[in-house]
Amino acid sequence: MFGSILGLGGGTIITPILTLLLGIDINHAIGASLIAVIATSSGAAIAYIKDGITNLRIGMFLEIATTIGAISGAFIGGLIPSSFLYIIFGLFLLYSALAMLQKKKPAKPKANAQKTIADKFKLNGSYFDQRFGREVAYHAAHVPAGFGVMYGAGVASGLLGIGSGSFKVMAMDLFMKLPLKVSSATSNFMMGVTAAASAGVYLMRGDIDPGISGPIAIGVLAGAVVGTKLMQKMKSKTIRIIFVPVIAYIAIQMILEGLGWKW
Repeated sequence: MFGSILGLGGGTIITPILTLLLGIDINHAIGASLIAVIATSSGAAIAYIKDGITNLRIGMFLEIATTIGAISGAFIGGLIPSSFLYIIFGLFLLYSALAMLQKKKPAKPKANAQKTIADKFKLNGSYFDQRFGREVAYHAAHVPAGFGVMYGAGVASGLLGIGSGSFKVMAMDLFMKLPLKVSSATSNFMMGVTAAASAGVYLMRGDIDPGISGPIAIGVLAGAVVGTKLMQKMKSKTIRIIFVPVIAYIAIQMILEGLGWKW
């Protein structure tokens, strides 16, 4: 539910639960988390596309960068010790928490008159915002910068077994100046493709256990369907206030685990 609402994919929750609570090896946990991200994306993307919130052209354009980055990250992950992965994952979560904390206020969509690459690739669009009760037009800005951040998001996805949705949302919301709801919906659409690229590498290495991944995918898919129905009716500020402390707590646990310390 949280993954589909925030555009995070659920990997920020799945991997820590599998490793810290269930004692599963982090490489198998990452593999299962990638499957969970694909399930979240599948469940959320259908609803958001139907509602006209997802920008498919932006998603497919930026997916070029995230897919290349995901494959790079997946291969790098096989060369890094598990303890180091814990620390990297914890630091990534702390960064995500800070980024979400800075977005306390729900941003009202603002049109950007900048005429750049967005016009050539027809990346601009509009959607009906239920909260504002009107059609909202938007224009994508700083496309090259967003494209570069998306490559980093792909590397994080392949390396850490997450949808790296916070990077994706940040790239579209902060760099490309897209409305937050469009950023979240488009992030959900993109995560499945990015995770699928990474999952192929983990599957070849034998790090995806069907006995772990199957039940997780079913639960995550059900939660994603519910989350999409709640997203447009909830305040972003409320969701972040609840979710940021959870991310920060898990991040600290992961870092301590990587350092060999126990709470």
